[in-house]
Amino acid sequence: MDVRRRPLKVDDEVNKEKLPTSPTPKASDALPLPLYLTNAIFFTLFFSVAYYLLHRWREKIRNSTPLHVVTLSEIAAIVSLIASFIYLLGFFGIDFVQSFISRATPEAWDLEEDDSDIISRPPAPISITTLSSAQDEDVVQSVIDGSIPSYALESKLGDCRRAAAIRREALQKMTGRSLQGLPLDGFDYDSILGQCCEMPVGYVQIPVGIAGPLLLDGFEYSVPMATTEGCLVASTNRGCKAIYASGGAASMLLRDGMTRAPIVRFASAMRASELKFFLEDPNNFETLAVVFNRSSRFARLQHIQCSIAGKNLYIRFCCTTGDAMGMNMVSKGVQNVLDFLQNDFPDMDVIGISGNFCSDKKPAAVNWIEGRGKSVVCEATIKEEVVTKVLKTNVATLVELNTLKNLAGSAVAGALGGFNAHAANIVSAIFIATGQDPAQNVESSHCITMMEAINDGKDLHISVTMPSIEVIGH
Repeated sequence: MDVRRRPLKVDDEVNKEKLPTSPTPKASDALPLPLYLTNAIFFTLFFSVAYYLLHRWREKIRNSTPLHVVTLSEIAAIVSLIASFIYLLGFFGIDFVQSFISRATPEAWDLEEDDSDIISRPPAPISITTLSSAQDEDVVQSVIDGSIPSYALESKLGDCRRAAAIRREALQKMTGRSLQGLPLDGFDYDSILGQCCEMPVGYVQIPVGIAGPLLLDGFEYSVPMATTEGCLVASTNRGCKAIYASGGAASMLLRDGMTRAPIVRFASAMRASELKFFLEDPNNFETLAVVFNRSSRFARLQHIQCSIAGKNLYIRFCCTTGDAMGMNMVSKGVQNVLDFLQNDFPDMDVIGISGNFCSDKKPAAVNWIEGRGKSVVCEATIKEEVVTKVLKTNVATLVELNTLKNLAGSAVAGALGGFNAHAANIVSAIFIATGQDPAQNVESSHCITMMEAINDGKDLHISVTMPSIEVIGH
């Protein structure tokens, strides 16, 4: 027989509202005097009679009088001591007793052998009112009825905060679930209109910590990290401290190119091959680049890579995008090229602007090998004393651990771009704190960490190579 907390039925809640409610009984209700005065009397009585009895027993010991021989005043003192002790014990334990009684009320708990009715029972209607007028209630009902689409509230009301509150209330009534724990006020909903997060009902708070200073390429940086994971900022800060104490790190941008790969289909594999050869012919690249670059004054086509699967052709365009991350920019350029190719290949059927050969937000060997976004390498030499004092270990141990864990262990696991300790934790925290797309942490965390003992084994050379960091430049 299971003991489960049973949700109140809708009828029960209605009946409960109709019944008169009585205040919770308190222990002090039975006292003839105010609680503070009663407590003072019993505290004084307890300590005074305790002192009196100890004083009397000390005199009996000095006079060799048996302790069991007591006078009438001593009997009264003993009774008073016991009574005051019982009262004080009950006073300090009353909260526990009341909480125990409240937990045992029949409305809160029930013994059931079959809980199938609980699973099938619809949730009770919940209304956490955040609205300011009866007019808003009418709008909420219109959203529930479907006469006003939820996504159109901002444009119809002209008030983004009010639209979020109405949408929130409508959602609570339709689902029977409370959003009370989700903050509503304190956020600028106008700033996200037409930019991101459509149909908001609140926001989530994530703490932001700062690691650093990080000394990189001669400049000091404070690294913001938004995370709810314990010790992540602290461990990152320790690494920054070790790098700073050893003279800093150096970095190099190896490649810079965002990709988009549409999928097109032909009636035959031979025809698909013809387009492949056309696109990869160096003599045609300049023409294709002019057509592609028309989409933006920042987009510049770098190269085209094709892969064929039967009569399906995947075309991977790669271009620079300036300071932008450039997904939309590349997609527009790709559309320009596809429209241009329709003239010479009218039988080409465009299946999708993206065929996952890009590859975006998914682990893929093509990004690990060819790169996507920013491809970078960063290195630092950590001095022996810094390894000992800051990192609390030694060079030989770190090198061995990196080889057996990050390299060999990841190879045993068949890792794809995961030859590191926890790059994803740091990248995700920085992405969230700086407004990047957190989903692109998938390929942006591709990283291989290398460690080597140098200077006769005294110092540690460490490097990270990350071929596909997808970020917006600032």
